[in-house]
Amino acid sequence: MDLHHLSWAFVFGILGNVVSFLVSLAPLPTFYQIYKKKTSEGFQSMPYVVSLLSAIIWIYYALLKNNAMLLITINTFRCVIKIFYIVTYFYFAPKKEKVVTVMHILLFSVFGFGVIVLSTIFLKNPMIRLRVLGYICVAFTLSVFVAPLCIVRKVIKTKSVEYMPFTLSMFLTLGAVLWFIYGLMLKDMIIAIPNILGFIFGILQMIIYAIYKNHPRKVAENPKLKLPEHNTNNIGEVVKAQNIKGNTRD
Repeated sequence: MDLHHLSWAFVFGILGNVVSFLVSLAPLPTFYQIYKKKTSEGFQSMPYVVSLLSAIIWIYYALLKNNAMLLITINTFRCVIKIFYIVTYFYFAPKKEKVVTVMHILLFSVFGFGVIVLSTIFLKNPMIRLRVLGYICVAFTLSVFVAPLCIVRKVIKTKSVEYMPFTLSMFLTLGAVLWFIYGLMLKDMIIAIPNILGFIFGILQMIIYAIYKNHPRKVAENPKLKLPEHNTNNIGEVVKAQNIKGNTRD
């Protein structure tokens, strides 16, 4: 690979780092809302646990690959910020959700990563090891991109974009474009291919946001203020009965 391609790859890698940094910070308003309400009800920890494991695996991949420092820098930051999110979620989560979060961490971040390391470390051929690990990275990156679909489903069901910030979808799409170009520049399809799906899902989320951003919220009726479904004559009888009851008290 010539110096020209390497320089452009470095530029797109830096831009990818910046955008991915912003993507990682995008959920901060959500967690500030959790802090204000003192509860994490309505949110899920699964996307952050899966994203944490994805970042750890990418660091492992970058350590085995040459000239991949930009992957190490952004994924190290992702690990730190995801741990912060998970700890915050866990602190304010109901007891049941705390148990579920711990199970997810043990299943994915501990057991899952252990299995991945053991299944690759004993492969004698470094190229085969890197390729197998790359396929695993692709799978988990795709799962990170697919994870927000549960939020999309919630938006469609509730007709509210409260749980799907537009900035997150926008930066997710832009980041996917930059990392795709970075992967092409390095001729590394492991980096490039999953970002195609990331771009598609990012566009999908922005379309869903545009559809429901001005949709009126459903206001729950207060059962205490709701009159029985009677016709006009029956309502008059109810009012009359209440007046008689009031007179009796007098």
